[in-house]
Amino acid sequence: MRIRTKKRIPKKIVRLEISGELKEIIIKEDFMRPNDAFISLCFREKNSSGIIDLTLKEIEMINKEVESKLNLLKGDKVMKFRK
Repeated sequence: MRIRTKKRIPKKIVRLEISGELKEIIIKEDFMRPNDAFISLCFREKNSSGIIDLTLKEIEMINKEVESKLNLLKGDKVMKFRK
């Protein structure tokens, strides 16, 4: 997993790039308020770690985008050639 972000510090913007292995996915939901559920993606590397929280709407948006791209791959075939 690779995360690229920008952080504003006084008088300039610093770009940060963090990479790490996805360690855990946590789904947090309240049965009384199911629309307030969110998913936490926890990652860790030797020098960095973090948690990315995604709301239900953000997950649905990502799912919609990925599904539309997967439809393009269904018609492909892998051809193997013998030497």
